[in-house]
Amino acid sequence: MGSGRWTAARFDEYASARYGVRADELEHKELRTQEVFRKSSASETLNPYGVMRRCHDSEEHPNTLPVILALDVTGSMGQAAVKTATRLNSIMTGIFCSGDIRDIEFCVMAIGDIHYDRAPIQISQFESDIRIAEQLDEVYFEGGGGSNIYESYSAAWYMGLEHCELHCWNRGKKGLLITMGDELPNPCLNAGELSRVTGDSLQADIDTAELLKRVREKYEVYHLSVDDPHSCYQRNQQRYNLDRAWTKLLGRGHYQVVRIDGLHEAISRIVAAYAAEQNGAAQQAGKAKIGHFW
Repeated sequence: MGSGRWTAARFDEYASARYGVRADELEHKELRTQEVFRKSSASETLNPYGVMRRCHDSEEHPNTLPVILALDVTGSMGQAAVKTATRLNSIMTGIFCSGDIRDIEFCVMAIGDIHYDRAPIQISQFESDIRIAEQLDEVYFEGGGGSNIYESYSAAWYMGLEHCELHCWNRGKKGLLITMGDELPNPCLNAGELSRVTGDSLQADIDTAELLKRVREKYEVYHLSVDDPHSCYQRNQQRYNLDRAWTKLLGRGHYQVVRIDGLHEAISRIVAAYAAEQNGAAQQAGKAKIGHFW
């Protein structure tokens, strides 16, 4: 876990073996959600129950930079998840080609609705090579969600805080946590449901605003709303002013609205800026800004 380095050549081999095309062709291939996320049930590999995911420094990666990328895997977000998977090489090469960035390790999460879904939280190990893609393959795209107007996005914050162990904290550094979806922020996490899924013993619901205060001590937190004809972003923006709700919660610098074809660029930009800042290089270069990427 956490060893090796991402290379475009290795992803090209992976794409050829799994999809029968080269990496550059995969980015432009129109695939259905089921063609990318083939699991018909939750994978034990990503089971959140009682786990601790670790991003530890090593001789190969002495200054680890942990990144958690949490995908909304409810029904309306299918194409966004597909674009993330098929353009993973562009995301990674965009990050690693942006400067002297050597020690980034990625954890992939899949988030649904903790009240309604069978697998509302899925969480991978931290990896730095092609295993990032291989663990994304393990995601069960449940396509659920409920009758409410939000998903359990803050479950990703909870897992990052309570079920991850990062060596960067010992060096006074933060991790990076990016969620993406098309719904409003959830007001809280239900104690009973969260206990059932994680194995933790919780006595009270966890308020989202209070949880955010705690998680920001350990992570830089971003949320990307995906504006796409297949997503619910436009509907929720018109009915509930989605942008205002997220901006009020996270602040203008940490909330962005992204067209689906610009999703990989937005992720790369945020991660590269975070890594540059953590490495003390180019403090202002590429700083992620609030906005629409089109």
